[in-house]
Amino acid sequence: MCTYIVEKVEISGSAKGRNGWFSSDEVVVSFDHPVHAMDDHTLNIDFLKSDGSPTDRVALEIRPSDALKFAMTILAVLEEAPEALK
Repeated sequence: MCTYIVEKVEISGSAKGRNGWFSSDEVVVSFDHPVHAMDDHTLNIDFLKSDGSPTDRVALEIRPSDALKFAMTILAVLEEAPEALK
């Protein structure tokens, strides 16, 4: 069953794709059927350049349990970062 759960977030960063580094200004996060992963549903994260070509993209499809560990790790690392750098 398709969930159609999709959220977009504007960001300021860089990502490395097929043609090298590019500016990434958008992340699309969804929970649905993956394109490549073997799981029935995955958390899908796409780092994009909104005005770029289709190759200006980095995609990640991960199991929900691993996505939760990933998110918790991001939060833990940001908690440890010096306040002045956040």
